[in-house]
Amino acid sequence: MTLNAIDEAGYITAHGRKLATLPLPPNLAHMVVMAAKSGRAFDAATVALLLQERGLGGRGDDIETRFERFSKERGGRTEAAKGLVRRIGAMVEQSAERLPLSVGAMVAIAYPGRVAKRRDEKGENWLSAMGRGLRLDPASPLASAEWLAVADIQGAASGARILSAAALTETQILVQFAKRIETQTDVRYDKVADRVEARVRRRLGAIILSEGQAIPDADATAQALLNAVLEGGLQLLPWSDAALALRQRAEFAGVDSISDEALLRSAADWLRPILVGQNRLRNISRSGLSDALDQIIGWDVKQQIDRIAPSTFKSPAGTAHAIDYAADAGPIVELRVQALFGIDEHPVVGIQRIPLVLSLTSPAGRPIQTTRDLPEFWRGSWRDVAKEMRGRYPKHNWPDSPWESIASLKTKKAQARGA
Repeated sequence: MTLNAIDEAGYITAHGRKLATLPLPPNLAHMVVMAAKSGRAFDAATVALLLQERGLGGRGDDIETRFERFSKERGGRTEAAKGLVRRIGAMVEQSAERLPLSVGAMVAIAYPGRVAKRRDEKGENWLSAMGRGLRLDPASPLASAEWLAVADIQGAASGARILSAAALTETQILVQFAKRIETQTDVRYDKVADRVEARVRRRLGAIILSEGQAIPDADATAQALLNAVLEGGLQLLPWSDAALALRQRAEFAGVDSISDEALLRSAADWLRPILVGQNRLRNISRSGLSDALDQIIGWDVKQQIDRIAPSTFKSPAGTAHAIDYAADAGPIVELRVQALFGIDEHPVVGIQRIPLVLSLTSPAGRPIQTTRDLPEFWRGSWRDVAKEMRGRYPKHNWPDSPWESIASLKTKKAQARGA
């Protein structure tokens, strides 16, 4: 974190020049200059000296305890140190008003990235604002503190040991680092619950001060839903059967503008507007998705798809039957065999005239035959099929030469009345 000693252009600032006049490392000089604004320059100079001279005020890891001991100590070394403190303190202009500023707060000024929060009840594990994990002897008097301003550490790994620190309160943290505390709103899509949730976190660097649920705004929610689809695929959307069929027909017809790849590439354009105002993917308008597909392909391409891959097969009996273009066996249509009487040419689809797979059923809708060659079926196994059907459905017409008969789903008596 910056000491404000250098400006954006790389030139030394007035504050930086002040720091350079003090016989201290830059971060400790910064601490003294900033403490002077609260009338605590001499206290800060004392802390600076204690951090540089081991043994002054004792050898414990609690800097505040050493500070109190040092103020009461006598002796040659101590007096010499206090003389240096007075000289350093006199080198800065300080406020005449003495405001509260604890030892921990002073250390935090010098080492803002080492402000740390306790992570367990024993006080052994700590997380610093810069994201580094620190460890403290659980027997230390500092282990009961919630927050520490850490000065000295030993070790380069994530569990570096705390050698010296001073306690802080959360109130001090909130006041001293008010400008560095960030409020972040994390908006995410929960796939299991199928909803967008938001959590607000206030954090000092890597340390989370508080968090809780929030109501995400419409734009953030729409973006979270869009990201979920981009990551999880278009199958997360509630497509209607008609929309899925259109996409399958387009693929069969060689139109790739509404393929998975194309739709995902352009999702920000066509899908995001549909997502605004929604919180769950299952609540998205199916008609809205269908309308988006129609707009993407346009009228001319839609007509092209209808010509190459018609949605239905119209039988000689006048009935319409949906064609399933996603079937493993190829485009398939299910219909009663009587609807095909009167034709002797197998129906085909596509530019390559691919034979439709005909799934033929009885009047009761039970499967009786699947074929890709209707003329061969008429002249082959039809005789056995017709014989069985005459026994099961005697009221219906089962001609020996169906390709020469009239297609009808009616009974023989109903056909005669119609005639």
